[in-house]
Amino acid sequence: MAEVHVIGQIIGATGFSESSLFCKWGIHTGAAWKLLSGVREGQTQVDTPQIGDMAYWSHPIDLHFATKGLQGWPRLHLQVWSQDSFGRCQLAGYGFCHVPSSPGTHQLDCPTWRPLGSWREQLARAFVGGGPQLLHADTIYSGADRYRLHTAAAGTVHLGIGLLLRHFDRYGVEC
Repeated sequence: MAEVHVIGQIIGATGFSESSLFCKWGIHTGAAWKLLSGVREGQTQVDTPQIGDMAYWSHPIDLHFATKGLQGWPRLHLQVWSQDSFGRCQLAGYGFCHVPSSPGTHQLDCPTWRPLGSWREQLARAFVGGGPQLLHADTIYSGADRYRLHTAAAGTVHLGIGLLLRHFDRYGVEC
C-alpha cells in the first residue's frame, strides 16, 4: 500500500476579534485510508496575544497513513474557540483545508467562518456570549448543506505541513 506521512504544526491564528484562542482540530479521510500512527484529532493550548493579534500555538501534527487509492485524500478540519475570564468557551470560527498532495514543505492559510444565526442570536452573542454552532461537524467540509448557512468571516489559521509520499510509484501514481 502507498503511504503518506503528514508532519508539521498548527502555527497559530490571526484576524480574530476575540482573544484567548485555542484550536480543536481533526483529520478526515476516505474509506480507503488507514491511520498507521498518530492521532486523528487534538486540541491546542489557549494563547492570549500580548503584542499584535497573532495567537501562537505551535501544536505538532504527526500522522502516518496507508492507502489503496487517492480518493478521500486527507483534509484538516479546524474549530477555533475563545475563552473568557470566567473560563467559558465560545466558538470563534470553523475552517478546513486539504492536505497538499505534493511532497515537500507547505505553508497553509486556512480561512475560518462562523454561523451568524438570527438577529436575536447575534444580539445574545454580543451581550451574553455563546452563539450558534453546527450540529454536525462534517458540515464544515461537505458542501451539501453549507451553502444554506448565513456566515461571517472570522480569522485565519496558519499551518506548516511537511509531506512525505512512499510507494506511490508502485501503484501507478506519479508525484
